[in-house]
Amino acid sequence: MAFELPVLSYDYNALEPHIDAKTMEIHHSKHHAGYTNNLNNAVKDTGLENKSIEEILKNISKYSVAVRNNGGGFYNHKLFWESMSPKGGGEPIGDLLGAINRDFGSFEKFKEIFNKAAATRFGSGWAWLVNQDGKLTVSSTPNQDNPLMDIADVKGTPILGLDVWEHAYYLKYQNRRPEYINAFWNVIDWGQVAKRFV
Repeated sequence: MAFELPVLSYDYNALEPHIDAKTMEIHHSKHHAGYTNNLNNAVKDTGLENKSIEEILKNISKYSVAVRNNGGGFYNHKLFWESMSPKGGGEPIGDLLGAINRDFGSFEKFKEIFNKAAATRFGSGWAWLVNQDGKLTVSSTPNQDNPLMDIADVKGTPILGLDVWEHAYYLKYQNRRPEYINAFWNVIDWGQVAKRFV
């Protein structure tokens, strides 16, 4: 298999009460596993098996819808799991906080902009904090698209992503997406986000 489902660095119940164990289990073992398997099937015998997922996404307009949807789903979820920790929350420090203050005015203003991007994404999709050659911006994408893709409205390297598909929150939060978005701030692993920023 060219691509493998990543093993989480924490248990399914580790993000309670903010993200419930049942949602985590289904989201990782069913949804992410599905994207991973479907991506492997989509790239089989195409020559893409030997490319990194980042390389594939940067030229996604050249490939099939199956590669786009499942490649995005594979990459986005991997970044999502790595962006969270049972010891998460609080605020970033150092260069990342400096860049947030510079590009958004304050951490609180950044949160407001990010929350709005996540809450107003129509249907299924993602909200992103994006590094564009050292400058930070917020965007959102439909379905499993992301800012690495050559078809994205806002291009750059995603350093933080929030899944706002209903499967990410519906068991616990039902239709209360803003409540789920607020809960996400309690589990963000700012150390990981800072590593991606660098």
